[in-house]
Amino acid sequence: MFIKKIGIDLGTANSLVFVPNKGIVLQEPSVVAVSLDENKILAVGAQAKEMIGRTPGTIKVYRPLKDGVIADFRVTQAMIRYFIVKVVGSFRFFKPELMIAVPAGITSTEKRAVIEAGMNAGAKAVYIAKEPILAAIGAGIPINTCSGHLIVDIGGGTSEVAAISLGGIVTSSSLRVAGDKINYVISEYIKRKHNLAVGEQTAEDIKIKIGTALPEKEEKKLEIRGRDLISGLPRTIKVSSNEICEATSDVLNEIIQNVKIVLRETPPEISADIMDKGMVISGGGALLRNIEEKISQETGVPCFVAENPLLCVAKGTGAVLENLDIYKKSIMSKK
Repeated sequence: MFIKKIGIDLGTANSLVFVPNKGIVLQEPSVVAVSLDENKILAVGAQAKEMIGRTPGTIKVYRPLKDGVIADFRVTQAMIRYFIVKVVGSFRFFKPELMIAVPAGITSTEKRAVIEAGMNAGAKAVYIAKEPILAAIGAGIPINTCSGHLIVDIGGGTSEVAAISLGGIVTSSSLRVAGDKINYVISEYIKRKHNLAVGEQTAEDIKIKIGTALPEKEEKKLEIRGRDLISGLPRTIKVSSNEICEATSDVLNEIIQNVKIVLRETPPEISADIMDKGMVISGGGALLRNIEEKISQETGVPCFVAENPLLCVAKGTGAVLENLDIYKKSIMSKK
């Protein structure tokens, strides 16, 4: 079967590839390992992620996307090419059409960089669509109705909040604070409180296993290993979920502030719809325990986590690719 269309959710932390009629065919971390001596790409995705913090001087591990946009053009291009080859195979007569998801707050220069990277990686045409809209479609929100909806998409590099009605964004706000920042504040907190240096991978592990947005009566504990900052020797400590809650509260408050900004700027009719239906959270950040309760408490608006929040944007690219004619006008810019 020839694959003519591919949807890519090019995320800061993870990239997902969607093929119409097949669903999500690839889900890999957005990480690339490069050999500095030969200037050659050694690994992409999960293989490269395992190398973070463990490489010799001759190998560098890049995360080519920062805050949801391209930070390293050449490496991003190689990563997109790797995805295309993995899905289509290297023996291809015609080039596929690509649909790439980008943050709503992206600048026109950043947008051009994404289109160019896609074209250079071997696409016939590159369509670009805004993540909040794709996340809403993927979460099953009927965006083309005249009723208002609010989507909160918390990814690795960006948190995006958008009020959507009639297939378009009414008000939105994009904040370059999200999952990666949460990992960073966890490692800083452990450094400050326990005098222990932990790597990026460990911080992410802590967030996934015991992270919570609200303090819990029954605390969860996790044993972690790192390097003692005083003696310089390896050491093991136990951290609790409530400590992690304390460490991440400032970052979560920043994200909630962003939600409030959008709610304040939303027209009253749409506000009434949102109050009625509640807001939907998608993206990897939605997997943090109790996050919907915290947002709901702070804003007074009911809040729900989408089904499979990690896959929403990728599913959205798929829905748009399958119905290009319907969505062409409302959400896309094309090269």
